Amino acid sequence: MKQFLRRMLPGLACLAFAAVSAPQGGEAAPKGFLETIRRHAMLASTSPGNGDLNPYAIYLVPQDMGSLKKDEVLITNFNNVNNLQGTGTTIVAYSPVTKNIRLFASAPANLAACPGGIGFTTALTVLKAGWVIVGSTPSKDGTTGTKGDGCLLVFDANGKFATAWKGPDITGPWGNIASIDNGDTATLFISMAAAGLPSPYVLDPATHYPPILHNATVMRFNLHVPPGKPPVLDRQSIIATGFAGRADRDNFLFGPTGLALDSDGTLYVTDGYDEEVTAIDDAVNRTTPVTRQNDAVGRIITRGQLLNWPLAMIWVPGHHLLVANGRNGQVVEIDPVAKKQLYAQWVDNDQAQQPPGNGDLFGLAMTPDNRGFYYVEDDMNTLNVALP
Repeated sequence: MKQFLRRMLPGLACLAFAAVSAPQGGEAAPKGFLETIRRHAMLASTSPGNGDLNPYAIYLVPQDMGSLKKDEVLITNFNNVNNLQGTGTTIVAYSPVTKNIRLFASAPANLAACPGGIGFTTALTVLKAGWVIVGSTPSKDGTTGTKGDGCLLVFDANGKFATAWKGPDITGPWGNIASIDNGDTATLFISMAAAGLPSPYVLDPATHYPPILHNATVMRFNLHVPPGKPPVLDRQSIIATGFAGRADRDNFLFGPTGLALDSDGTLYVTDGYDEEVTAIDDAVNRTTPVTRQNDAVGRIITRGQLLNWPLAMIWVPGHHLLVANGRNGQVVEIDPVAKKQLYAQWVDNDQAQQPPGNGDLFGLAMTPDNRGFYYVEDDMNTLNVALP
């Protein structure tokens, strides 16, 4: 995300307390998950031996498989050693037992199965059957001016490349992968954010900013997993279209990023540029895509207020959603049923950015005990944890 910053921290834990704030208004905020979070620790550097930078996705390994151990934390890198966005080719694994980071998987910068090269994004999941799926939205020069459409790559549980999926609708796999995993079958939901985006130096003459396009989509992928063989893509469907997308020099692009699937089949999506969280009804079964209506794709759950370019999104206790902000160092807790923002907490108050923590956050994942959460600081290239 933060192309122009490249700072490293030693592998030492640093603890801090963070303040909790609520939306402005006279009434007290309802009790929520963030109210319990009091400590923050830096766990490890996420930069592997090849120097890749800019950690994006976070995903917990669900069970022992291959070289992976249950509760290890997988993290993707979006930048290479030259800090060019869309050129990171590595997935690293953090062990909560050894407290160390190791390289899990890497892809060659030029892979025939992936148009335009490799740039691992926040689209990452691990299937129960032992396969790791990651999205690539690549670039040659670190901007959308040379981006490729990208692909979805599949690695086995030992980090060996197995296969890749590409196609006309796979145009920049970008956001968190929400999924239903039945072992021998799986359904994945992934946002596609790069369709048609020009170089960030192409400006709208009226606004003097890169043009806003409404080409970004959310796709559903239905897979089956043969015994001992890589997953097979049976069907892919666009289930929502019309999300805002815009090229950006420092942040590569704005687009839908956070995806969280509810038990009733509702898919929640963070629309970063429009600063809102929307709901796609019947995402699991719907046969026609939700389109943009009244400046939103799907039902608006909440917008504005504490949201400041919402990115990754996960479920937290209380059936609430936790969203990472891209334009400051806060995470925001949302009650999707009441359609209310409950709290924001500073998890990154780095004064080097204005506002503090601007451009530093991205991926989120709950800790195994469901009492805290992991997050990355991509200006520092570190994995961090928030705890009670």
